[in-house]
Parts: sequence; structure tokens; C-alpha cells
Amino acid sequence: MLADLTAGAVEDARSREETLPLHVVEQHAAAQSPARDARAALAPAGRIKVIAEVKRASPSRGDLAAIPDPAHQAGLYEQGGASAISVLTEQRRFKGSLADLSAVKAAVSLPVLRKDFIATRYQVFEARAAGADLVLLIVAALDQPTLRELYRLVTELGMTALVEAHSADEVARAVDIGAQVIGVNARDLTTFELDRDLFGRLAASIPDDVVKVAESAVKAPDDVAHYRTAGADVVLIGEALVTGDPVATLHDFLNHTEETA
Repeated sequence: MLADLTAGAVEDARSREETLPLHVVEQHAAAQSPARDARAALAPAGRIKVIAEVKRASPSRGDLAAIPDPAHQAGLYEQGGASAISVLTEQRRFKGSLADLSAVKAAVSLPVLRKDFIATRYQVFEARAAGADLVLLIVAALDQPTLRELYRLVTELGMTALVEAHSADEVARAVDIGAQVIGVNARDLTTFELDRDLFGRLAASIPDDVVKVAESAVKAPDDVAHYRTAGADVVLIGEALVTGDPVATLHDFLNHTEETA
């Protein structure tokens, strides 16, 4: 599944490149205002922080929410206390777009993450051109030289990389390239099975000075508290926010975690 998603995302990017060549996208990226400091926004604090996700659909759950106005949705996330916004830009299975990302960036003061299956320099440049402050790099989708190259490019463009791992080996690969924000995804992107305890097993191998992000399997306040107890600085939440009242849900998640800390 991960290989198919990545191949599709790269194919779609190549189609866009035929209309908007790399050198033009590079110019658009250079013309953007400097990226917001996502590392500082997500830095460890007295309570857990949330990356709130604009997510219409997923391969595992199908359609989740129409979200006709992603900027409005993101504004609700900011109102609810999120520390950053994630925007799914993959169009085939997640029904997202770079236009969603640009709209969200213009509407909020928080750092904005491009969540997609990034495997080429072009995709990194178009993320910055669309206003992204963070870019997701999935270790399992990239060989180590490519991971290192894309991480370096993300950093050179002033953005922050959220480097996602699913195993001890992948955490080691993320640490090897100097990743400052490492996510552990409870969802295995090869099988789409969930393991909420994976973060706890891998957290100790992430250096203390690295921001630790727990991804997926967050449905209730107890899930957030579970990740906080296991050492998470940040949780990334999508489905629970798009299928309910995002402001009330964020308040419940953040306040419950504070009370149980």
C-alpha cells in the first residue's frame, strides 16, 4: 500500500511538473515568506501539543468528511488550541490538494505541515511554494541516500521535516540524518494495521532533544493520555477532529491530558 501511494503521488507530481516546471516552482518557493518555526511550536512543554489534521478520506476508512472549506476547519483547530495544522495533499486516496494547504496557510498563524508521500525534490519545492512550514518524510518509503537528500533540502528551504518511523530500524535511520522532529505512526502503512503501543516501545530510542510525535490511533482523551505517559511531546490527530466538533474535541483532549499528567 505504501509503495502504491508513493508511486501515485510521484506520478501526480510529474504531471504537475509538465505544467509548472521545477525552475518555476523554485522561484515561487523563493518568493514565499520565511517558514514558521515549527520546531519551536512543537517543542516539549508542560502539557502535550496537538498537530490537527485536515483530512477528507483515507485508504483504511474511506470518506470521513467533505470539508468544503479547509481554511475554516483549520481556523477551528487554532481556536481549539492546536499547535500546528496538518493538511493532506495527496489527491487519489485522501482527496486533498496543494490548494487546500495554501488556503490553510493563509487562514492561520500556526505552522502548516504538508502531509503527503514525498519522494522527490520537486515535491519539496512545491510544498514550500504552497506555503508549507513542515514536510512529512516517511522513512519506509525512501532509501537512506534519498531520505538524507530530501531532509537536507527541507532544512535548506527553512522548513522542518517530520520524519516518520514505524520500527526501531527506521527510528535509527531518522536519528542518523539528524532529524529534530520524529514521528512514530501506530498505523503500519504496509498493512494499515494499528498498534497503539508501538510509540511506547520506540520512544526510548529517540534522543531527548528530539521532538517526539505520536501519530494515529487517537479516538478519545484516554488515547492522548496514553501517548503522553509513554513520552510523546505531540500527538497528530485527524479522524477524531473531522468527524466531530473540532473545538470541543481539542479542548477535551488537551484538558484531560493536563489533568492526568
